Amino acid sequence: MTARALALEKQAQKLPATERERLAERLLVRMKHARLTAVDEVWVAEAKKRFGAWKRKATKTVSAGKALREIRKELHPCI
Repeated sequence: MTARALALEKQAQKLPATERERLAERLLVRMKHARLTAVDEVWVAEAKKRFGAWKRKATKTVSAGKALREIRKELHPCI
């Protein structure tokens, strides 16, 4: 994050919980109307494709633990 964003975050953390919640809600609502970048659009399409395959039971699922172990093994084959 930028220094400005970090400073805003620090200020926001000093607000009471209800005010932080309202601020977060307002920021999220505005984000819903923001245009996606090309990269975001590709990720959304990929997520929809994978979710559709999962719903059709056309793909096999694995636990998060197993997935992480496999990733670590690929990244660090000597470990």
